Amino acid sequence: MNLRILIALLRKEFNIMRHDPLVPRVILMMPLMVMLVAPLVANLDVSDVKVTVVDNDRSMTTRRIIADLSSVPDITLYDVAGTYTEALATVEKGDADVIVTFPPRFARDFSHIDIEANGVNAMKGMLGSQYVSSSIAGSLAALAAERGAAMPSQASVINHFNPTLNYRNYMIPALMVILIIVICGFLPALSIVREKETGTIEAMNVTPVSRFTFVLSKLIPYWLAGLIVVTIGLIVGRAVYGLVPEGNIGAIYLATMLLALVMSGIGVIVANTSDTMLQSIFVLFAIVMIFQLMGGLFTPISSMPAWAQTITCAIPPRYFIEIIRAIYLKGATVADLWQQYLILAAFALTLSLLAALTYRKR
Repeated sequence: MNLRILIALLRKEFNIMRHDPLVPRVILMMPLMVMLVAPLVANLDVSDVKVTVVDNDRSMTTRRIIADLSSVPDITLYDVAGTYTEALATVEKGDADVIVTFPPRFARDFSHIDIEANGVNAMKGMLGSQYVSSSIAGSLAALAAERGAAMPSQASVINHFNPTLNYRNYMIPALMVILIIVICGFLPALSIVREKETGTIEAMNVTPVSRFTFVLSKLIPYWLAGLIVVTIGLIVGRAVYGLVPEGNIGAIYLATMLLALVMSGIGVIVANTSDTMLQSIFVLFAIVMIFQLMGGLFTPISSMPAWAQTITCAIPPRYFIEIIRAIYLKGATVADLWQQYLILAAFALTLSLLAALTYRKR
């Protein structure tokens, strides 16, 4: 490979990127849009749980518990119904998410409380009932302490690595995979296919430039662009959400480079086998959808069926997402994640070689 020829080709690519009205805007604006908008939209945190109470005891005890419920930030007391039928009607209409029923003479013996959730929205129903149960347990413990009565011991729950269980802390680091997929996967592929459509690649094919040099000149600018968008993502995560990696930032950039190699290799392979830009877009879009759905970005891999979990072993972004979340939340090191790094490196080497081998000079 002639280094002087590579530098000349890189200069050409950077000039094309600089004068392109779209590419610089995508590189600068996309990380801002993804990191600022996506955490607000793709948010599984449950808030504003509406509760209807059926108070069959009508005592000072139940009124205090109801008052405590209404003071919880994520709980809204929708109604205190006279009968269970009226309370169930509020759930059927979608006005309430949880029903709490106090039995008669509850204040005497703290007997069983019925908590029922609307299962249509399974996530909100499950977490909403947990919020309500936790609030009532706290109120009962305080009442028992005031009476000098002993309450049954309760399990103590400690949430490691993400104590507040804030979904954004789990989601924001993984969103960087979207940036790398688009910048390092789509853009190199579209650049090559565009040269095919305009016919300029034919002039390159009659030169003595080797296919490895040509492919490398197409990839290096977008590898650098991938590092830029991840840097912007790190800055936005810290400035806007106060999210700082617990681990070494260098480990994040190492994973970024490996995934950039993977995605650029896939992009070039698709471009080499496509004749039009529209064709390459459709193929890349299908690949990206599979990567996002099965890479663990939105759905935990452990929640997938066994056959799907097996397939995810062949999804490169899976390993990047595991790395980035472990570094951000656990402070993991490269030594801790050597298996994920090694698998990503194997994908990067294989796909980069295939990208060069599938390019044919005609």
